[in-house]
Amino acid sequence: MQRTKTLPIAITALPMHTEVARPRRHLSLHARARLNALIRQFFADRGVLEVETPILSAAGNTDPNIDSFHTEFSGHGDAGARRRWLRTSPEFPLKRLLAEGIGDCYELGRVFRNGEVGASHNPEFTLLEWYRLGWDHRRLAAELAELVVAAMASVGQPIRVREQRYADWFQQALGLDPLSAPLAELQAVLSEVRIDGHGLDRDDWLDLIISHRLQAANPAGQLLIVYDYPASQCALARIRPDIPPIAERFEAYLGATELANGYHELKHADEQRGRFQRDQQRRRERGLVVPNLDEALLAALPTLPDCAGVALGVDRLLQALLGTPDIRDLLAFDFARA
Repeated sequence: MQRTKTLPIAITALPMHTEVARPRRHLSLHARARLNALIRQFFADRGVLEVETPILSAAGNTDPNIDSFHTEFSGHGDAGARRRWLRTSPEFPLKRLLAEGIGDCYELGRVFRNGEVGASHNPEFTLLEWYRLGWDHRRLAAELAELVVAAMASVGQPIRVREQRYADWFQQALGLDPLSAPLAELQAVLSEVRIDGHGLDRDDWLDLIISHRLQAANPAGQLLIVYDYPASQCALARIRPDIPPIAERFEAYLGATELANGYHELKHADEQRGRFQRDQQRRRERGLVVPNLDEALLAALPTLPDCAGVALGVDRLLQALLGTPDIRDLLAFDFARA
């Protein structure tokens, strides 16, 4: 899934990171191995199948706030599309497997996002993504909480779990309705933050309010699950015909860190094609590379079973387990030294 967002502003460059002392870095690698084993046992106990899907794809991610790496295949011309995209998540091939009848499944693997470097970003990172048949986003959020609680308990760190509707989150913290407040009111919340607002739409401003105001208020030791998002932020989620309509989506925050993003998955190909095309238009307007649509995914969606899916940033969870503010402390070799 195209889960964690990159907002349309530059991530502040960090100074060159001094190499972590080898014994400390080696301890981090042992901790990662234990976390991977815990994840695999968690799903084995629940009968969820581990699968592997391609890292290089003929279609890329159209999300205007995510930049993909791509490369050119130099082999025989009948092997398929020459331009190949490094995946930003395994979402599309996993959904194709679901449409073929694979059943509940997950993948734990590497994904890639261009331009993302910082204390909580590395261009190459580990994502855990899984799907549950017959579940909605709320039920899957509860399972996500079980996994995070188990992981934190493995290092003796109990955490609290809290659930809150997206609209209530804004209302209680800031006294505004994110679904109806005028744009100027949203911008006023960030009046003290230096932001280049050129090209930003309403949803971009809502995301910036979350990243600059709401996330920081979530206390350490609390997993906050925020659910039922504005329909305009549906991405690949179903829209529930409430008044106003609601996207059946959730995000999870561990302390001030965005950890996971999940959907009750859309299975209507025509609607999804329209969403992809709107993404492509936004990318054109921003002067960004425009990837081709994933026609294989669109062809599979009509036979996608009712399901919910979620992607969790494993490196960020590992940061919480180890109590480090910098992702580079837990990588064998960070981007600058890869």
